Amino acid sequence: MASTDELKEAVHHIILDLRQMKSFCADPLIIERARGIYLYDGDGRRYIDGISGIFVVNIGHGNETVIEAIRRQQERVSFVAPLHAVADISVRYAQRLAALTPGELNTIKLLCGGSEATETATKFVRQYHRQSGNPGKYKFISVYKGFHGATLGAMSASGLGGPRKSVFGPFLEGYVHIPPTHCFRCPYGLAYPGCDCLCARMLEYTIEREGADSVAAFMIEPISNTGGIAVPPPEYYPLIRDICSRHNVLLIFDEIITGMGRTGNWFAAGTFGTTPDLLCMGKGMSSGYAPLAGVAIRDDLFYSAFWGEDDANIHFAHGHTYAGNPISAAAGLAVIEVIEKENLLANGQRTGQHIAERLRKEVAELGILGEVRGKGCLVGVEFVADMATHRPFPAEYKFGKRVERRLLAAGLILRCDPDWIALAPPLITTLAQADEMVDLLVSCLRDELRSQ
Repeated sequence: MASTDELKEAVHHIILDLRQMKSFCADPLIIERARGIYLYDGDGRRYIDGISGIFVVNIGHGNETVIEAIRRQQERVSFVAPLHAVADISVRYAQRLAALTPGELNTIKLLCGGSEATETATKFVRQYHRQSGNPGKYKFISVYKGFHGATLGAMSASGLGGPRKSVFGPFLEGYVHIPPTHCFRCPYGLAYPGCDCLCARMLEYTIEREGADSVAAFMIEPISNTGGIAVPPPEYYPLIRDICSRHNVLLIFDEIITGMGRTGNWFAAGTFGTTPDLLCMGKGMSSGYAPLAGVAIRDDLFYSAFWGEDDANIHFAHGHTYAGNPISAAAGLAVIEVIEKENLLANGQRTGQHIAERLRKEVAELGILGEVRGKGCLVGVEFVADMATHRPFPAEYKFGKRVERRLLAAGLILRCDPDWIALAPPLITTLAQADEMVDLLVSCLRDELRSQ
């Protein structure tokens, strides 16, 4: 086995996600093992996983129930080619998952990652409209600051700016963006509720300007991660649902982050009381124990346009080699079992509420609280230089990124943006562990402010 020093040298052979490898290789963080909400590096140093990997490890690391389920499945069958057959465990998992999804979203396409899920949804939608008499419907509307994945189609739907997207252009045709819902920093300069939820009504305006006969779907994250854990007002999604239904525009929820208990319900569709036509999921489905994602599709969409004789050639013309992998399905089934047995939806809700309450009080006492927002065990806190005017810190200061360096040194890993920080610990997190996270965060915020 390679020593810690040898691994730090060997890290030059790998490329991480969205990282400048020159700086990472100078001081790499190499995790050797994990248990519960904690990660440990080769030197035995402990880190609190305050972001569940990256909104993934909902039931924590090292869960024996899941590990044993994977081991048992490995002894039976580890791969079944999706062109020819399906594993029994994958069928059982799809059936179990369909019992958790809202409404009539009972038809499941199993996949490996979130980008596959959103890409699959867009391809399904285009083929659906083509095979249901509306071949001109090909455009997708999504929101600025939204993120839907790293493949070219998913990136085309994403509303990001800057090098995370711009270096890959030009993008695919037919992707349109509208301003997001963000009441704290309304893109229209309005104030809720006097705004009459203009952010939702702009969807209808855009559909009409583009031509309803050309718009296929509206895709949105129920809570925007890259938008700063932005939570819409309560009437937003009912309005969106009505607009989409009236214009025969399919509604796609990207629940890669918000699914599998993160917001206090199995899916944010339940949290917001709105059922989409397609629901993309990933990350927490397997809690990181195996690659797993999926799309839940409204039954009548599938059976009205894709169900027929072989010679009709109307089957869904899309697939991935590892889709419905039996090892991943076994992990997914075990994760559902753990969440239900340990009542983790309620525990996550309780933990998230506790974190949010402490942050509202203690960040305000530091004089830098903009807003605390989120649902369930997904909490974001935005920082401001002036609480009265909501004036942000200077862009070049990158306050949140400075705090991130202090947090890592203190042994706490969070999702940090220049203006906000997200906490999304595993749903198993106790209130005592949540307090330890908040204590560390507040301490690092205070140290950064003192250093100015």
